[in-house]
Amino acid sequence: MKKKSIAVLGLGKFGISLVKTLDKYGADVMAADKVEDFVNEVSDCCTAAVCADLSIEENLLKLGLKDMDIVVVAMGESLEPSILAVAVAKEAGVPMIVAKSSSARMSSILQKVGANKVIMPEEYAGMRSAALLISENLKDYFQVSDKLCMVEMVPLESWIGKSVIELNVRKKYNLTIIGVKDQDDNWVPIDPDHPIQKETILLAVTDPQHLNRLGNK
Repeated sequence: MKKKSIAVLGLGKFGISLVKTLDKYGADVMAADKVEDFVNEVSDCCTAAVCADLSIEENLLKLGLKDMDIVVVAMGESLEPSILAVAVAKEAGVPMIVAKSSSARMSSILQKVGANKVIMPEEYAGMRSAALLISENLKDYFQVSDKLCMVEMVPLESWIGKSVIELNVRKKYNLTIIGVKDQDDNWVPIDPDHPIQKETILLAVTDPQHLNRLGNK
């Protein structure tokens, strides 16, 4: 399978984290920012690390974005450079343009100029933190859509010693348990007849609006 070629434009905390994670996943990454220290920090994780002022169109054109499968515009605090970068990527024919945004208005503008997808990391972080605060049983949270989220959790006290079939969690909690961690820390399908232990780590999906039910013992 061909490696995805991804350009990350802007290396704040989000951009740097994204570059390092993409590298772990085996993507072919080009990173660019005007701050040399940020560029140096990711240079070992990239096929190319470019120090350039991305608010200048000529510098964006020199990056060769037409060869990229995905361009991530990660300058969420800067509207004008983000608009310019999205526009240049769009004109270059990049099939997928993802833009970081810091507000709903900025998101709307970036979509109008050509971004296929807009993400708001700060908003997601707030949603995730709120979810984890709802119940001490939740260990991790991932928002799939407005109506669906995935959670990593330990069992409620009332679940211990009972099987998924006995608990009927889908009806009582609107929760579907889809996996469990084995002794090697790998996710495997859960045996619906096997009693849940206190140390069991579960993977489940639910509607975010029902997360408060998991705060009950």
